[in-house]
Amino acid sequence: MLKTGNGQSTPVPAGPPPRPHTIAVLQTHSLPGLVQREIERMILAGELTAGAKLNEVAIAERLGVSRGPVREAFRALEESGLVRLEKNRGVFVRQIAVEEADEIYEVRAVLDEFVGRRVAQKASAAEIKTLRGLVDRMDRSVSRNDVDGYHAANLEFHDALVSLAGNAKLLATYRKLVNELHLYRRATLAQSGALPVSAGEHHDILDKIAAGQSAAAGRALFDHVMGSRERMHRATKPSRNGKKR
Repeated sequence: MLKTGNGQSTPVPAGPPPRPHTIAVLQTHSLPGLVQREIERMILAGELTAGAKLNEVAIAERLGVSRGPVREAFRALEESGLVRLEKNRGVFVRQIAVEEADEIYEVRAVLDEFVGRRVAQKASAAEIKTLRGLVDRMDRSVSRNDVDGYHAANLEFHDALVSLAGNAKLLATYRKLVNELHLYRRATLAQSGALPVSAGEHHDILDKIAAGQSAAAGRALFDHVMGSRERMHRATKPSRNGKKR
């Protein structure tokens, strides 16, 4: 069972049957690391919701592992900004206020502007091709109105950009920031009409990077992040009937 912040219990999602590439067959990798990535996937996919209490035993049973790797994964996830550990209370999926999300978007915009400039200066033809493949995935998701598919490709695109900047400290900082924004990032994309707008912005970013237009690529990324912040505000703003849009 999972418990929300108010102490109510909810069942842990049963999930699909294990796939051939799941934890049980990945013996060459660190088990705690695999557990961490699977819990991270569940959080980013919305299977474990913001504010939910994570039950160590239930997750261990679901993943078919002992409690030790789950405990280690929780510690790593706290460092990455996805969960919080509360003494004598347990582990909760991290939930941040809109005001804090605003600050994170502002920091991310500055970092992404640097990334755009750097990648436009150094990206190879093969790297541009890889980025274009991710944008093509976004386009296919737009055509199907597949928010989850688009969200996954979007995360990969931006993570790939920051990786290409070649700065390990920047990459670690960026990943922690975007983990903290996970709840809002998906909500912004779920708004009516948001997917084609976002896809168009990604095409513009990639075109400028491919053309080696350093300043323009940086500015396009800065504007994209700040536009995402505005979409976040629209997604969280109550409508006239009192519900979030």
